[in-house]
Amino acid sequence: RNGKGGAGCPGPAPLPPGWLPALRLVRRGSKAVTRHWKAMHFQRQKLMAVTEYVAPRPAVPPRCLPAHRDEPQEEDGYARLLRRQVEQVFRSSRMVAVCQYNSMPDEDVATMRHYLRRHNIEVKFVLNEIVRPVLEQSKYRNLLPLFVCRNILLVSPETRAREMLRVLKGVPQVNLLGACIDDTILSRQGVENFARLPSLEASQGQTVGALALLPSQTSSLLQRGPSLLTALLDEHIRRLRDTGAPGEPPQEQGKG
Repeated sequence: RNGKGGAGCPGPAPLPPGWLPALRLVRRGSKAVTRHWKAMHFQRQKLMAVTEYVAPRPAVPPRCLPAHRDEPQEEDGYARLLRRQVEQVFRSSRMVAVCQYNSMPDEDVATMRHYLRRHNIEVKFVLNEIVRPVLEQSKYRNLLPLFVCRNILLVSPETRAREMLRVLKGVPQVNLLGACIDDTILSRQGVENFARLPSLEASQGQTVGALALLPSQTSSLLQRGPSLLTALLDEHIRRLRDTGAPGEPPQEQGKG
């Protein structure tokens, strides 16, 4: 507008010569959409239907063919080795504890292994797909409900339940779920009750003492009658000796 505004409105100030704006806005119109969906012509539809590929029918219907049998896949040798190791662990250990394992630093794992190894307890990391087939075919199948997450096994050739609980008390990432001690499946509460029991030597001594008490009491009861009779006869003989002959009356002692 040559620097002049509309009616009653002053236009923008004229630009000095040699000056260009840093930002220039250019408005462009939107492009019209000229391609729309259009139905196929009727003759073309008939041509496409006529030229459509039709697969030939099989000479023999599929229902008349013998059923396809999947060939058994060969078992992995490494998985077979791991299963054999798990079987050996259950066969040679008197205590097998199943624990839930949560993620923890490697330093804490090494420390836990060290304290457990001091009590002759080993830590075994196992996979559920390896352990479950072994347990299904053994007498420990009642332990299957415990293997539902990431688990570890604490195994020992001795029954060190008290020491194991003492170490796990300081490791909250490892939770005891159950155990098999001397071919007896125990829950967590059962393991804690077992840990409170005295040692085998103390239990054997208490059992021997209890068994020896009853015969000693019976013997003393049987010997009580003869010993009392013997004491009475000895006292009777002593009195007879003190008083004189059996047929003579006892002599009167002098007065004064």
